Amino acid sequence: MFPDEGMEEEAVLKELRKKTSEDLTFDSGKILGSMCTYPHSLAIRIVGEYIDRNLGDPGLHVGSQKVEMEAVQMLSNLLGLERGYGNIVSGGTEANIMAVRAFRNVSSVEKPELVLPESAHFSFLKASEMLGVKLVWAKLREDYSVDVRDVEDKITDSTIGIVGIAGTTGLGVVDDIPALSDLALDYGVPLHVDAAFGGFVIPFARALGYELPDFDFRLRGVKSVTIDPHKMGMVPIPAGGIIFREKRFVEAISVPAPYLAGGKVWQATITGTRPGANALAVWAMIKHLGFEGYKGIVGRAMEVSRWFANELKKIPGVYLIREPVLNIVSFGTKNLEGVEEELKRRGWGISAHRGYIRIVMMPHVKREHLEEFLRDLQEIVAGVNP
Repeated sequence: MFPDEGMEEEAVLKELRKKTSEDLTFDSGKILGSMCTYPHSLAIRIVGEYIDRNLGDPGLHVGSQKVEMEAVQMLSNLLGLERGYGNIVSGGTEANIMAVRAFRNVSSVEKPELVLPESAHFSFLKASEMLGVKLVWAKLREDYSVDVRDVEDKITDSTIGIVGIAGTTGLGVVDDIPALSDLALDYGVPLHVDAAFGGFVIPFARALGYELPDFDFRLRGVKSVTIDPHKMGMVPIPAGGIIFREKRFVEAISVPAPYLAGGKVWQATITGTRPGANALAVWAMIKHLGFEGYKGIVGRAMEVSRWFANELKKIPGVYLIREPVLNIVSFGTKNLEGVEEELKRRGWGISAHRGYIRIVMMPHVKREHLEEFLRDLQEIVAGVNP
């Protein structure tokens, strides 16, 4: 009920803290299944200082818009593009919807279809429903990457584009993006790469010597990439990113907003009002950490993921779904629902809804947290699966 009288600030805070006491927090070390993390301290400062900036009205915040564009260019450079076009958006869902909308709008297809892997993110289901684009699902290979031959078999005259994943949500698998790029060029359709997670992992992991394929604009068939700074970029939620190779894709989804302070403004994003502070935090974090700083963060995450995978193999009754590709380790066991239920009862933030438990080695996940988890897991598996 809407209150008649207001409360003192401290009373409000006390009540709010009580109501949110059930939440798991990143600093507890118990959240192991999330692709988000506790933001970097500098990013938190940036958001606090610039909380009032609205990128939906750039005429009021001219400097903030310029900073957003600088952040977009730095992300473009990271992804192998000298000049890119796009925005800092609410997350991978909005970015993926924008890419599908752009592909649909630049095409002349009456009944548009999008070919994508069975491992694709659920955001494409939303895009399909919102945009009237039929999803054509391509099968996966035994290693859980998309079957490129099946993708080719499903391309028709109605295909407006194809999708590849660079870091699948469940297993962190990177599709054969070079082969998909060749397909896209051969058939004259654009390729969108969903690197919401992998975008802030793969470039740094490759620099550290991990063998990972090209996945970005270095491949000519790639026309757009989703990349989320609020994941391994350590920027506060929400801060996704969408980068297009060519300006025409942005122009195809831009609509006029004539009443704003800057005059007739064209908006391509799904949201109108947009938090400028988060875009400024993307800029600030890239400037602060640089390539070497992110390489260190990713290096620690990749190293602990390999260690954790090896430790899982020592537990009787536990098996890896596949060897880790990025900093994600997924495993299974008998009576998985019972194991999940007991792990959650002990406070662990995990999920087994895909048929396995996924652990994401985000910056807040430390080795001591994983050691405690492994002890609980071994004890639970022994009890549930005697």
